[in-house]
Amino acid sequence: MAQLIRKEDALEYHEKGRPGKIEVIPTKETKTQRDLALAYSPGVAVPCMEIHANAENVYRYTAKGNLVAVISNGTAVLGLGNIGPLASKPVMEGKGLLFKIYADIDVFDIELDCNDIDEFVKVVKALEPTFGGINLEDIKAPECFEIEKRLKQELSIPIMHDDQHGTAIISGAALLNAIDIVGKDIANVKFVISGAGASAISCCKIYLALGANVKNMYMFDSKGLIIKSRHDLDEHKIQFAQDIEHIELEEAMVGADIFIGLSKGNVVSQDMVRSMADKPIVFALANPDPEITYDDAMAARPDLIMATGRSDYPNMVNNVLGFPYIFRGALDVRAFTINEEMKLAAVKALAALAKEPVPDIVNVAYNTTSLSYGPTYIIPKPMDPRLLVTVSMAVAKAAMDSGVAKQPIKDWQVYETELYKRLGSDDMVLKYVINKAKQNPKRVVFAEAENIKILKAAQIAKDEGIAIPILLGNEKKIRSLIEENNIHLPDVEIIDPKSDANEQKRAEFGAHFFEKRKRRGLNAYESKKAMRDRPYYGCMMVDCGEADALISGLTRKYPDTIRPALEIIGMEPNAKRVAGMYIMLTKKGPLFFADTTLNFFPTEDELVDIALLTAEAVENLNIKPRIAMLSYSNFGSSPSPEATLVSNAVAKVKQRRPDLIVDGEIQAGVAFNKDLLRENYPFSELVNDPPNVLIFPNLSAGNIAYHLLQEVGGAEAVGPILLGIRKPVYVLQLGSSVRQIVNIIAMAVVEAQVKS
Repeated sequence: MAQLIRKEDALEYHEKGRPGKIEVIPTKETKTQRDLALAYSPGVAVPCMEIHANAENVYRYTAKGNLVAVISNGTAVLGLGNIGPLASKPVMEGKGLLFKIYADIDVFDIELDCNDIDEFVKVVKALEPTFGGINLEDIKAPECFEIEKRLKQELSIPIMHDDQHGTAIISGAALLNAIDIVGKDIANVKFVISGAGASAISCCKIYLALGANVKNMYMFDSKGLIIKSRHDLDEHKIQFAQDIEHIELEEAMVGADIFIGLSKGNVVSQDMVRSMADKPIVFALANPDPEITYDDAMAARPDLIMATGRSDYPNMVNNVLGFPYIFRGALDVRAFTINEEMKLAAVKALAALAKEPVPDIVNVAYNTTSLSYGPTYIIPKPMDPRLLVTVSMAVAKAAMDSGVAKQPIKDWQVYETELYKRLGSDDMVLKYVINKAKQNPKRVVFAEAENIKILKAAQIAKDEGIAIPILLGNEKKIRSLIEENNIHLPDVEIIDPKSDANEQKRAEFGAHFFEKRKRRGLNAYESKKAMRDRPYYGCMMVDCGEADALISGLTRKYPDTIRPALEIIGMEPNAKRVAGMYIMLTKKGPLFFADTTLNFFPTEDELVDIALLTAEAVENLNIKPRIAMLSYSNFGSSPSPEATLVSNAVAKVKQRRPDLIVDGEIQAGVAFNKDLLRENYPFSELVNDPPNVLIFPNLSAGNIAYHLLQEVGGAEAVGPILLGIRKPVYVLQLGSSVRQIVNIIAMAVVEAQVKS
């Protein structure tokens, strides 16, 4: 499904909070005067002199080794053209963001108001002391060729113009696999190339390095076929000139094995695709509109293998599969260039990875269960976590083998472990949940739909295919809010529990509620009256199967939403109590806190139930729980009743679930200190890996901890999540943002999927 991005959403995203998408964060302590004296004057003089004595020490004492410049003059911004350096800045910031999230590389984006080649080279050359690598971006051809060539000659750090080589590397990997699948020989296939800019030239050079024959390449620019009789060809185009008379693109396509499109949309017809050879390959890579649409091409030739530059069709040729990992590998061996051997290593690593079995997390991310090597899967997906390790290691090894690595890797296993650590997992759980929700969106009823935040979150959930929203409240007021705030919720179901038109449904729900509570102090009148209250009505919709999950609590007290859920929906058949869990998204990965909302002073058996409910919820998110049951005591160091209670609860958890990794009683600081554990408590089940589930001895401890981590520690909180309830009911925390509400919606949908 194509991503639906509205103008106002994009502007709000870039403007809200701190404008832009990046910031600089200190990596050393800066709290005391001594810290500052070490960071700056006089302490900073010491590393300065060490670098002065030996230039290589700059990689030891500064951030240079992990710092890349993304540099552009804005003359060829993808899909936008020559919009200038200032307008290109959001794109360059975005490129920096991708470097960071995919490969943990820090970036400064630099936009130069400079179109002269000599001046551009001079400015970038002067920046060399600052950076470990330079990514040239969105510079028009033919200037980009000369700029990159000269910078590579004059500088001794890795340099790559991604518009040229990124597409070439990714499409090269796709081409290798496509040719393998159709069973042809790359040396003998006929290529037709629409486009002769930086990307097209670089792609063809990669294909030649992979074994293609230049005599079989028919390249077209804006003036037609590139042939030797033309007098307007530069040095980059002339090498692809055919020694024939001019023919049109339509004629060249007859009998062609491969079409490569790097030009503009809709220049290829279905008839042209039909005229191609048996089992043709079409890479229509123009963006946003390909040279021929995927649907039209496949309708013309069912035996076709096709790739585009779009995410809504199979085989997306996306540069993010390459540049983060190429620079990661180059930086890690301190390569002084990015050479052809390194680029080819990336091509072959990507091609090989596509042939490997696809992890479940990737299948979930792309709403499928069956990604496997074949015509619709010839290159890996951008969200494949194996890319960082696979491509970076291949590039690093190629740099070493080709003699351009200044700091070779000595232990590949250690390097692999370091790369996995760089991946981080703070947002992986959210990605998993959101993509899982999209596989089978459920009906989510919102009890407080007369609220702008709820309506915006419902719009996003509907746009993204996460959920099917049902809005409760006064229809006139809701529609007015939708119109006034330019919210797009066409065809959304709106129900007013208080309206006269809803009298029959209120009576039906009231009778059902009365049956549940008639011997618990509730009479028939009160049961029907309760259905005018939106949380009660929404819970009854979920209980009766008219909705799959309820979201409430944004403007109500916590008990006012919990009470209807317990009275109407009730607990799971095997659950003895309900507990509250928060997911804390930290830089070191997700942490699951319980109980944070419901049980004030849990007994020993209640603590066991809370731990088991939390473990089950974590397992449903495809994560293996590692549980620390917390106290102020470590393994019997205090004989107090509370510490003993936690210790006994641990023993009972192990008895009921011997497969779980669980330990305690233990202090929170000790649980996360591997060295301290190994030295003092080597028997602990947490000695090798820190916990990801924290079970607190009482409600105050859990609630205080999650608030502190959220407000002071900068973690993002997702929750509270009710555990042990029969059907999904989610109570929003006071002041929840639209983003937090969307996260909760996704959690509710995934839980509904499990419970249905």
